Parts: sequence; C-alpha cells; structure tokens
Amino acid sequence: MSPIDTPTPGPEAPDDFDDRPASEPSNDPPGPPKPINWNLLWAGDLEAELLELNRWVDWLRHTYGLPASVIPPMWHRHPELLWELSALHLHWLCAYDPEQNGSAPLGWHRDFADARQRLRDWVATSGTRLDRDRPTRQTTWPGEAPAEPVEEVPITDRDEDFVRYVLDEVATRQAAEDAFFAGVDPVTGEVKD
Repeated sequence: MSPIDTPTPGPEAPDDFDDRPASEPSNDPPGPPKPINWNLLWAGDLEAELLELNRWVDWLRHTYGLPASVIPPMWHRHPELLWELSALHLHWLCAYDPEQNGSAPLGWHRDFADARQRLRDWVATSGTRLDRDRPTRQTTWPGEAPAEPVEEVPITDRDEDFVRYVLDEVATRQAAEDAFFAGVDPVTGEVKD
C-alpha cells in the first residue's frame, strides 16, 4: 500500500459520543439508579417518580404480605414514609441489578428487615392506619406558632387519593417552577431584581 492509499486518521469520537439524531431513541440500557432528592425534582420528574415508587411499593407489600403497620395505604402523604420507601426502592434496584454480585440480594433482605422496623416506627409516629389517616403531628418548639390541629379522615378510596395527591403535588411544583422562571431574564438567564 502506498503512502497515498493509507487512510488519514481523523479525530476520534469520545467514548460517549452518540451520532444518532436526538429524535431517535437509544437502545442502550439506562445507567445505574441514582438517589432521588424529592425536594429537587422538576414537576414532570416528580410525577414519574411518584408513579414508579407507587408501583414498586404495591409490589413490595403484596410480595412480602406486609401489614398496614409497615406500609399503610396513605404512605404517600407522609414524607417520613416516602423517603424511607424511596431509599429502600433504590437499594432494591441496585441489589437486583444484573451487574451486581450474587450476594447483593441477601444484603438487601438484611437491610429490609431493619427498614421494616423503621417503617413500623414511622407509621406509629405518623398516626396513619389502614382505615383512617391524619397528617403527622408536629412538635412546636418554644417561640414557634402553635401547630395546626390535625384531624383524622377516613380512607374510602386509596387509589383515588393517590392520584389526587400526585396531581396536587405536581401542580404545586409546576407553579413554583413557573414563578421562578418568570423572574429569569430569557436572554441572560439571570434572575431579575
């Protein structure tokens, strides 16, 4: 082969380079799961994550026959339960990842036993039950305004309540996002005074 026939090497694409058009979906599996900070999710992500967590919690309670003293119907209305179940879900996703070692599921089950006790503690503290719910009581510190009284309400349709909860949370988050972006200069991206 003569020097003229030798191809000239071009610049190499980075390992993560994807030359497909943006509209073409990737066939690559998603990356490893990441922790969810429920306080920082965008409205659309909040909805998707709540729906996914709800599906998993429903699977978990049925698979392991968990009573309402561990996972009550209104877990979604109690941040302490939402955060604990979210962490347990992430741990489960990681333990059952195909790239994980074979003993990871045993570690998850060991940690699941600890989590069940914490869930029982959270449920007892929150006051939510199988047939009724109330917001978790808050302790008022000296100098703070007294906490609003909390009332129990009967649970008549858990799934309907969950859908209403998700819609309300997403609308609240979307309103906060809209208010924030209304104060941002679209040209510079700076927050207006």
